[in-house]
Amino acid sequence: MLRIACADNDMFENSYFTFSGLKGQTKVGREGLHYFSKKATIVLTSPTQSFIDRVVNGLFRESHILLGNLMLQADTVEIEEAPLFHQSMKYLCISPIVPFHQVEGLNNKLFVNPLSDEFSDMLYDSTMYRMEKSGLYTPEQISSFFRFQIIPDQQYLEKINRMDKKFARIYSVIKNGEIMEARGYTLPFEVLAAPEVQEFIYHNGFGELADHGFGMLDIPNFKPNKAPYIVKDSTTQE
Repeated sequence: MLRIACADNDMFENSYFTFSGLKGQTKVGREGLHYFSKKATIVLTSPTQSFIDRVVNGLFRESHILLGNLMLQADTVEIEEAPLFHQSMKYLCISPIVPFHQVEGLNNKLFVNPLSDEFSDMLYDSTMYRMEKSGLYTPEQISSFFRFQIIPDQQYLEKINRMDKKFARIYSVIKNGEIMEARGYTLPFEVLAAPEVQEFIYHNGFGELADHGFGMLDIPNFKPNKAPYIVKDSTTQE
């Protein structure tokens, strides 16, 4: 939806961001997901204000946005304040986390136990690679971010297993025009890392395929202040 509305693929390919799925009252039917809400919501996050501005303006330039059989029209936008970041942060998954994708010698659908060191190591490697690639941190800063650990909520995992439910599923992803598959995980967890790392994963998504809507995080019991987002004249964004 965002790519069509903004018609600027280069902007997306050169920006860090992630977004949620469309939120609203839904029901699964034979033909797919049916929406019954008059209003639907999508959450978008990025550390770059100009990127957010251009996406918002792109959405409001379109009279209607067609998603499958769902016809949408941009209505209102709110901006949320960011939390304070600490060495220890607890998170919830708004969208599934993909710890690895297209790693040579690994099956994209491979299950990795979230309680294992391997799971934490994969997400550490992914995060450090993305932070380094962003150009926002010096090599010395990247080297200093060696303290990193993921602690999944074990009680949640045990409860899910008792209820015979799944917290890890295979998702189809369209990347470079090809349909691929990857395993995503949805669970609450704690991250032990430098505040700069916490801020990066919160604003840029956690793990792989963030620009495809994976790895978006929320903080339990955090109720941010919200304010109306001023939609600027799109001519000022060029």
